[in-house]
Amino acid sequence: MFNTTAWNRLRYTAYAPLYDAVAARVLSRPREIALSRVDWEPGMRVLLVGAGTGLDLPFLPCSIELHATDLSPAMVKRTAKRAARLRRDADCRVMDAEALDYPDAHFDVVVMHFIVAVMPDPARGLAEAHRVLKPDGQLCLLDKFQPDHRPAGTGRRLLNVATSAIATDITRQATPLLNAAGFSVRSDKAVLMGSLFRALIAAKQAPATP
Repeated sequence: MFNTTAWNRLRYTAYAPLYDAVAARVLSRPREIALSRVDWEPGMRVLLVGAGTGLDLPFLPCSIELHATDLSPAMVKRTAKRAARLRRDADCRVMDAEALDYPDAHFDVVVMHFIVAVMPDPARGLAEAHRVLKPDGQLCLLDKFQPDHRPAGTGRRLLNVATSAIATDITRQATPLLNAAGFSVRSDKAVLMGSLFRALIAAKQAPATP
């Protein structure tokens, strides 16, 4: 199985110089739509998980406290450079999305764009997002997902063996993953290629009453 943390670090280090050329034009509008659905307030502490080269930065409010992480040092370096060009104060760190080095309930907003379909263990990554998010915080998710009502068929699962090694998993379902991690979906909008690319806003589920 190729989808491991070590393999992802290696391949995204290799992709870093070409990432903007491939992703910037096609995926800029979906990023903008996804981030526009967050209920922003001045002074919010915000975490970009899997920030890549920082393509989300132009669509974020200037009044927030911004933190950005990525598994690849090359990606983190490019995010920091983009933040400097945009005159944004951002704390950029190399970090595994499945083991975030932040305290519990630390962030008002966690942004996970194009990472849930890449992580070796998305359940663990979402559990970490849940842990570092404040009780009233918002999770902003953007990725490609298999429809919630229809599991991937045999052909898609076979194709996924190749796509998950070089790019992304194409069999994951957003709502089941979010619900299992303790989130409730507040909004769900298709943003590209029919319903393949979806922008979701989720919140922590209310604790069960005794």
